[in-house]
Amino acid sequence: MTDRPDAPHELAITFLYYRDLPRAFAFYRDVLGLPLAIDQGDLAKILRIAPGAHVGLVDEAKGMNRWQAEKCVQLCIRVADVQAWYAYLQEMAVDNLSRMFENEKLGIRAFVFRDPEGYQIEIQQATRTGA
Repeated sequence: MTDRPDAPHELAITFLYYRDLPRAFAFYRDVLGLPLAIDQGDLAKILRIAPGAHVGLVDEAKGMNRWQAEKCVQLCIRVADVQAWYAYLQEMAVDNLSRMFENEKLGIRAFVFRDPEGYQIEIQQATRTGA
């Protein structure tokens, strides 16, 4: 049996599939401010969320999977100031912006909204160390 490689991973990418890649890319770049890390042309745009963590936006007509109306994926981004993000995204009038909520059991304060094609995004801040 071959041993599992033990070299550290270089980065993580979660791929989401879109009917309108330019619109999705503009939202993540311009509204969320995520920088483009890897440009795969009209197939995909890979944006950096944090060191080592990325989201890949894929044109569903060219990718390995297809767009689905029912989304079962949530993208969660942890930030230092959830209140500032909430105020900003209220002004940006993002789709389905929830009220701010706190989950004491998990130790987070957060809110959710939808991107242009229905993926849920959660913005959260830890309310205690180790959460």
